[in-house]
Amino acid sequence: MKKLLTIGAIALMAVSLTACGASNSSSSKESSSKQTTSTTESSSTASSSSEAKVPVEYKTALIKAATYSKTMHMSKQGIYDQLTSEYGEKYSTEAAQYAVDNLKADYNANALAKAKDYQTNMAMSPESIREQLTSTAGEKFTPEEAGYAIQHLNQ
Repeated sequence: MKKLLTIGAIALMAVSLTACGASNSSSSKESSSKQTTSTTESSSTASSSSEAKVPVEYKTALIKAATYSKTMHMSKQGIYDQLTSEYGEKYSTEAAQYAVDNLKADYNANALAKAKDYQTNMAMSPESIREQLTSTAGEKFTPEEAGYAIQHLNQ
């Protein structure tokens, strides 16, 4: 079993290196001079190394944050709390902060989606929805995000 895993890992690395080599050779062919090629390769390396410096925990926290935003329409604070919760994802506070800082989410749209859920499924009034959206025991949206949701609720 160990041999199979080792062989699989080696095969995966070989495929990755082949793909990287193909992309490097095609970018080299497009360059018109050695200096241009050198500059392009330096920029590419700098970009890759800065991406490589982001810890895996931070990257996975960002992926999880995106899932919470897209599927559960959570607020920024709600996502952070879920990522750091001992009953949730148990990410470090640094990884969770990185995730919410780098997440490209429309929190107004998330608040509106939650507001529509509350209106449709729980028959709540707009003011009750606003309270639920901004409550620290509820959804934890900002007052501005909740205001946007209430304004656009019946549109």
